Amino acid sequence: MNNLTKGSKYEWETIIGLEIHAQISSKSKLFSSSSTKFGSEPNTQVSLVDAAMPGMLPVINEHCIRQAIKTGLGLNAKINKFSIFDRKNYFYPDLPQGYQISQYKHPIVGEGVVTIDFKDGSSKNIRITRLHLEQDAGKSLHDQNPQKTYVDLNRSGVALMEIVSEPDMRSSEEASIFITKLRSILMYLGVCDGNMQEGSLRADVNISVRKIDSDLGTRCEIKNLNSIKFIKQAIEFESKRQIKILEEGGIIEQNTLLFDSTTGKTKSMRSKEEAHDYRYFPDPDLLPLKLEDSYIDLIKKEIPELPDNRKNRYKNDYGLSNYDSSILTSEKSVSDFFDKVININTNLKKEAKLVVNWITSELFAFLKKDNKSIEDSPISPENFGKLIQLIISDKISGKIAKDVFEEMYKFNKSPDIIVQEKGLNQVSDTKEIEKIINNIIDTNQDRVKEYKAGKNKLLGFFVGLAMKESKGRANPKILNKILIEKLK
Repeated sequence: MNNLTKGSKYEWETIIGLEIHAQISSKSKLFSSSSTKFGSEPNTQVSLVDAAMPGMLPVINEHCIRQAIKTGLGLNAKINKFSIFDRKNYFYPDLPQGYQISQYKHPIVGEGVVTIDFKDGSSKNIRITRLHLEQDAGKSLHDQNPQKTYVDLNRSGVALMEIVSEPDMRSSEEASIFITKLRSILMYLGVCDGNMQEGSLRADVNISVRKIDSDLGTRCEIKNLNSIKFIKQAIEFESKRQIKILEEGGIIEQNTLLFDSTTGKTKSMRSKEEAHDYRYFPDPDLLPLKLEDSYIDLIKKEIPELPDNRKNRYKNDYGLSNYDSSILTSEKSVSDFFDKVININTNLKKEAKLVVNWITSELFAFLKKDNKSIEDSPISPENFGKLIQLIISDKISGKIAKDVFEEMYKFNKSPDIIVQEKGLNQVSDTKEIEKIINNIIDTNQDRVKEYKAGKNKLLGFFVGLAMKESKGRANPKILNKILIEKLK
């Protein structure tokens, strides 16, 4: 895959690493029992610990530890049996204690890998550097009053996993595929709901550019991107910005940037901090975390079938392509829908490709138009499977099936009922089809002569007339066979 960018003078390579902040699916926060429910009234989910009242001590939430270990296992990563919680010191107006409890030198999860797939069938491994646990900050609200900033501490103390990649990505497309795959893994594991709009999953992008075979350039970090679309736009703008500066003889200053989605541009937020700026030191209120092999082994048993395993099953069991399998497994809900459809009848397993085509074309198109997810589909997997069975059993044609599908989507009806009510059963009676064809041949003798004289393309003309006469119900295979024989 060629990911080089052509500047006015040189070809440039973009180097990208991501830091993903994933909110752990947990009913309570990392160090307190406060609720994590999204959308509650401001400052209604704040304990004395979250508000950093004097003498209040953090107590670790074991469920969050289990979720982090489960994520590490899902990322094929090393689980560190010894890890430490540190204090990361910096001032945020919405972080009451004035420091963040995080992990630095001894994170709970070490090196791992995520495999991403491309449309051409090729794959690439993106290395994971680490996964560490930390608490989220609150939220500053600047649009409630022209002269004041309000603070909502509901989010303060919510458990986050920060998943850091190596700088292995070379384009906005690779970064997009990576975060899509990572989000999918987290949702399969049930450790994060993956909702980027609500801030459950957000990313910081580290980006630099260099001439081919040169040393790494100076990187800039783009903070708090909460959509894959914005991640792609930010990378594309920032790489062009850096290339332009370098080709004009300037230098890149290490900066922390924000992306303005309205202008599509990045802007400086502050000079980039290094680790020593945060003055990390072990949190004196939290003991080091020590894990036993037996504890990790119990969590291993909870790991479900993950995207790559499911993808390989689809390829091996149903003969699906790598690309089709990747599309199905990109969202757990889509994959679950496919599994339910395919398991309705053994005949459907032989027609897996047809099932995939109807899901990714017809169903996806209708859902996208209505801005719905597959979980909200008016068509159940059972009814979807019944429709495919009607097609493969030649009871309805592909054209009629599209009309039936639309009725199913609008009125949440079984395809059998729709076909029966509207009299849409496919006509396979050879005598009835032969009668239609004889009538068409009799009334189009001039075209018959042209066909016999060598104009073979006229076959489509006769097929069209016959299908129109049968109101689209004639079995296409039988119709074509009889028509060819008659025209001889």
